[in-house]
Amino acid sequence: MSDIEITVAPLIPPTAIVERGAAVGPGTRIWHFAHVMPGAKIGADCVVGHACYIGNVTIGDRCRIQNHVSVFDAVTLEDEVLLGPSCVFTNVKHPRAHVSRKDEYAPTLVCKGATIGANATVVCGVTSGAYAFVGAGAAVASDVQPHALVVGVPARWIGWAC
Repeated sequence: MSDIEITVAPLIPPTAIVERGAAVGPGTRIWHFAHVMPGAKIGADCVVGHACYIGNVTIGDRCRIQNHVSVFDAVTLEDEVLLGPSCVFTNVKHPRAHVSRKDEYAPTLVCKGATIGANATVVCGVTSGAYAFVGAGAAVASDVQPHALVVGVPARWIGWAC
């Protein structure tokens, strides 16, 4: 092996929108019709799938965000997080169309190596611990312990994930 480090520029097709003020790490691929907002920080070697929305968030290295995922403001994904297709995060506990609550965004943390299954909903203000596994379609309204496997509505613990 050589001591030479090769840095690959991000892959961003012309149908994706990456706003000024967003930071995208080397080797990251952002697919068609994704929209990355100003202030977003996306690490190295990530994949942002088709038609994703990435708000003013922090995303670690080697994350996989599948198609049609919305990652709203105040969400942090640590390294190696997998977000299944069409999962979603909220950022306000009591939303109303006629009341601006941008000053009430509750931070949400998904720790290293965690998986959020397809069509799961993660309510703002919770932490999903390292290597936790949230099953498809679950509604997560409270913290998930590291390595815990949770499923259902509301999400409940049923076992452990390696």
